[in-house]
Amino acid sequence: MIHWLKNNDALGTTNRGVPCESGLCTLCRADCKGKCETWTSCLVGRKLLYPRDYPLTTAGSANVTSLGVGYQSLRIQGYAYGANGLGEGLTNDPDDCIFPNVNVGTEFGGEIKTKCRVPIMTGALGSTFIAAHYWDSFAAGAAICGFPIVVGENVVGVDKQSTLEDGGITSAPELDRRINTFLRYYDGYGAIIVQMNVEDTRNGVAEYLAEKYGDQIILELKWGQGAKDIGGEIQVKSLEYAEFLKNRGYVVDPDPTDPTVKEAYRNHAVTSFARHSRLGATNLDSPAQVQEDFMNAVAYLRKLGFKRLSLKTGAYGMEALAMSIRLAADAQLDLLTIDGAGGGTGMSPWNMMDHWGVPSLPLHAKAYEYCSMLEAQGIEVPDISFAGGFAREDHIFKALALGAPYAKLVCMGRAPMIPGYLGSNIQGVFQPENRERLHGHWEELPATVKAVGTYPEEIFTGWEAVKAKVGADEMKHVPFGAVAMYGYADKLACGLQQFMAGARKFSLTEIARGDLMAANRETAAETGIPYMTDAQSTKAVEIMKGRF
Repeated sequence: MIHWLKNNDALGTTNRGVPCESGLCTLCRADCKGKCETWTSCLVGRKLLYPRDYPLTTAGSANVTSLGVGYQSLRIQGYAYGANGLGEGLTNDPDDCIFPNVNVGTEFGGEIKTKCRVPIMTGALGSTFIAAHYWDSFAAGAAICGFPIVVGENVVGVDKQSTLEDGGITSAPELDRRINTFLRYYDGYGAIIVQMNVEDTRNGVAEYLAEKYGDQIILELKWGQGAKDIGGEIQVKSLEYAEFLKNRGYVVDPDPTDPTVKEAYRNHAVTSFARHSRLGATNLDSPAQVQEDFMNAVAYLRKLGFKRLSLKTGAYGMEALAMSIRLAADAQLDLLTIDGAGGGTGMSPWNMMDHWGVPSLPLHAKAYEYCSMLEAQGIEVPDISFAGGFAREDHIFKALALGAPYAKLVCMGRAPMIPGYLGSNIQGVFQPENRERLHGHWEELPATVKAVGTYPEEIFTGWEAVKAKVGADEMKHVPFGAVAMYGYADKLACGLQQFMAGARKFSLTEIARGDLMAANRETAAETGIPYMTDAQSTKAVEIMKGRF
């Protein structure tokens, strides 16, 4: 087992306990006072790319990348010559070949291309209360930064204010709020994606969205996710709310209508209820039936008017992975997100997170293999997004390179939520009258924030950039969490530019599998990426023979 370092003295960052491969704490808290790498980057942005306390220090790598099979055991190539993918008007002159000129923009989709300023997207932020509480920051931040955000499953079903008549939605205020918050700052980059599961389908979410928003949104079908092998869950503490959810058609555990459970609740023996979604495709028992059902569903959604569709699948075995890729291609979907085990969650059974499914690296390596098979048959491969434990710029490069040329985005779940928490906590200090609405947890700035600054314009490295983008008047309405998101995204973008410049790739479309090498033989065997001293060894031998 790999034990990740809790503290990074070079960056001055720390985790509460043993961190995940992503660098996030295993348990990420909304009230956290810092200071993991992602948390700190929300404030200081690209400054965190470098060791602290220059010029008093020197720094050495705490390298653990040769251990185990995972993204940590892939290393990024650097090259001594060349420049590939230079933008219009740029030449191979050293004055042009600088990392700020690297283009980290991407696009995905079929007939309609969705452009993104950075090659990331959020995971599905659905019916969990933490997603609802900090949505303004998440959505405004994604729109301002120019990357897609996903409204997860069950948002309508758990909304007490939504109304359903004859089995269909007639009003969905929480869903409307989420979409419109993003659209307020949307400027043509990124997208708002809305996910559907079994209950959403039954409740008529697709029909409601088609009539009210049309092609302003991308609709996503959900097969699964990396964190769990069952439907989505939330936990509620009110018996009345639990009964409401059961009446809405959800599985609620324990059963809030059971007299024994009610008595246990009154005696405080039962203090909460878990609401679960249903498993999909239980009426299907063969790949052929899955194919027929899926293609019929896609045809129906296109008939409703949806021009952009996506699919999210989880850490299932190779059969389901192959079905997701082939069906996404046959249905000409705009995006397929493949989520490996080892990612994050709002609520999942803990041991299920640790013990089910295929981890991200082998799953994504196999996805590349299957996409290559499609291409060899002359079938257009769907654009891919990889998910499952990503938070840093090196993760982005590795995932895009492993899946090149099919991978266009990296999906991040927990990491881009941290700016929302942090910004809301800070905003609540400066606006105590709004603290409850913001779900801020602090009454005063902790020492970790005061070390950066004492007023918003000083605390957030992205403050002036966001203000320049939205205007001084609108800046009064921008959540601090969105400003924090800008700092985090700016750090990711700049770090990615630097990796790409070192690999002599000045456009994302130039990133290739050859830009990776495996740090151990086991990872090489699993991914097809050559071991680091085998990579380029043929060319090296020729050079040693004088054949340049």
